[in-house]
Amino acid sequence: MSEEPTRKFYLKEFKAISFAISTYEDLNILMSHIAEGLTRSFKIKGCTIMLLDDREHQLFKIASYGISEEYLNKGPIFLDDKYSPIVLGEPVFVEDMQSDIRIQYPEAAIKENICSMLSVPIKCRKEVIGIIRAYLSQKTKFHHEDIESFSVLAHQMGVVIENNGLRNFLNEVKSAMQNLPLRMLEGI
Repeated sequence: MSEEPTRKFYLKEFKAISFAISTYEDLNILMSHIAEGLTRSFKIKGCTIMLLDDREHQLFKIASYGISEEYLNKGPIFLDDKYSPIVLGEPVFVEDMQSDIRIQYPEAAIKENICSMLSVPIKCRKEVIGIIRAYLSQKTKFHHEDIESFSVLAHQMGVVIENNGLRNFLNEVKSAMQNLPLRMLEGI
């Protein structure tokens, strides 16, 4: 019978990261602080936040903490894996990165000293728009409530990312409208 992992993420940490999500103006700084905050709160090797480019069907890194650039640039991340959190829409835990068939770059994980990984989808409404990856240097499991906390934070991040994209779009439309001749704006 295996022991239940100890919980590492409590209300204090959850409140701090939730507050940051709801107040930051700069999305890049927010994501960098979240990656660092999750790494420190869980005392893990590192954390990466990646967003989905649905046109290219690839993930691209928006923020990372504790993981080398060499590892992050190891190669493309394919999204056709049926076990991916992008496809499943739910968290995926890999206990052993070196022997799990779902891992695309096991040699890179060995070199980076990564043993386990938790991938949590970032969602806005029901659409997956990215993932948070937590990397561990030891074969460790997460407490189910910690995984739930990750998921709730990922949903909050999804709303902020979506709102940021909409705000950028509206600013571009507004800028374009200001450049139109006045005669073209009559009746709008």
